[in-house]
Amino acid sequence: MATEVAQIPAEETPAVAVAASTENAAAEQAEKPAAEPVAATENAAAAQDNNKEDAKASPAAAADGAADAKKDGGEAAATAAAAPAKSEAPAQKFNVHKTNFEKDIIYLYQFSRTPLLPSLSPYCLKVETWLRLVGLKYENVDHKMRFRSKKGQLPFIELNGEEIADSAIIIKELSAKYDKNLDAGLTAEQRNVSYATIAMLENHLIWIIFYWRAKYPDNVLKGYKVNLQHALGLRLPNSILNFFFKITFGRKGTKKLKAHGIGVHSAEEIEEFGKNDLKVLSEMLDCKPFFFGDEPTSLDVVAFAVLSQLHYLSKDITYPLRDYMTEKCPNLIGHVSRMKDKCFPDWDEICTKLDLNAHIPKPEPETKEGKEGGEQEKSNEQEGADGDKIEKELEKDKSNEKESSEENKEKEETK
Repeated sequence: MATEVAQIPAEETPAVAVAASTENAAAEQAEKPAAEPVAATENAAAAQDNNKEDAKASPAAAADGAADAKKDGGEAAATAAAAPAKSEAPAQKFNVHKTNFEKDIIYLYQFSRTPLLPSLSPYCLKVETWLRLVGLKYENVDHKMRFRSKKGQLPFIELNGEEIADSAIIIKELSAKYDKNLDAGLTAEQRNVSYATIAMLENHLIWIIFYWRAKYPDNVLKGYKVNLQHALGLRLPNSILNFFFKITFGRKGTKKLKAHGIGVHSAEEIEEFGKNDLKVLSEMLDCKPFFFGDEPTSLDVVAFAVLSQLHYLSKDITYPLRDYMTEKCPNLIGHVSRMKDKCFPDWDEICTKLDLNAHIPKPEPETKEGKEGGEQEKSNEQEGADGDKIEKELEKDKSNEKESSEENKEKEETK
């Protein structure tokens, strides 16, 4: 048996060890009755004789023993009856961050807000835009960017105790679950065009934008007015946080860009790649409100999430690709504005208050006002009571003064 355990993989060894110990215990138990039947009989007889002598010597003790045995037996029976009921309903455990979730509410984990853009991540903005466009109930989790999915990514969602990661997979699964396919009305050819264009946006144009961010991390903070202290929920001064951000963000971004392949090109070549992508998108959109007509589709969602990263960059920061889109592709600017108005009517509130859940109605402050009113009324009552008390004291003092003056007058008259 020991040889078998040694040959089993490490993760399976505990189960084999338990099986071996169980077999050995069974063998020992099987040998005991055959070896000692006589001894067991003699011991039982001796115990019976002792019990008889004890009963004769102390009837009261025997009665107490019987009562205790009956009591113990009752408690054991009650415990045995309660045990199955306790084990019938084990608590269900969920391997998610939001354990007190509400059923069918989508909990979205993404980056913090900025004063110019709801999210600096095109992928996060893509998911939130899609959720708003199809009208699903969701709630942003204010995790201060501390959590990542099991794949190590943002965004990810949690739904009914289950995690779903990657923006494309999130939209695919939610679309199937709730029957919210934005591309249902497209032809086969249009779907193919949409798929290819989304691949260009997410695997090419986004990385061109990321190249600029990795090369100029200081412009990222200034261009989007990022407050790292608020975004990360830390108390360290922004000067220190900004310093470390510039070092780590630039270093990690450069490694990712080289791994992707875009990072091996010169800055001029990469800028030209970006302009070509914008030109293609502009020609595809032409003068239509959305890429395939009057209603937005998946391509419109992705295009908005990516192009808004360029359009809403502060004008104080110089970025040739942003300037090219503004000057040469005005129809793309119009597309971004239409998607913003359609999906983010609370854009200004989001960016002003940095509110992750501006779309969720806030409770009316009636309770607070009522409480304040009650406290004010109580205060007024107290003030009134205090006023009555003061008036009584004054009247008492006047009465005492009057009595004192009358007494003095009587004394003077007596003299």
